[in-house]
Amino acid sequence: DKKLVGPAYKDIAAKYKGDKAAAAQLSQSILKGSSGKWGPIPMPPNQVSEAEANTLAKWVLSL
Repeated sequence: DKKLVGPAYKDIAAKYKGDKAAAAQLSQSILKGSSGKWGPIPMPPNQVSEAEANTLAKWVLSL
């Protein structure tokens, strides 16, 4: 529920609430990594399958 390094999952869910493309965008960020969206520290790519990334993205958005 609080920010440590990067945003809290609930903050991500709130930012993308109502955005129909959010799950796909988050899934790609999980797979490929991202930077500059939530501060200066980049998120590295994660070693998960595309299906796992989609599941993670949908879970975060459900909060």
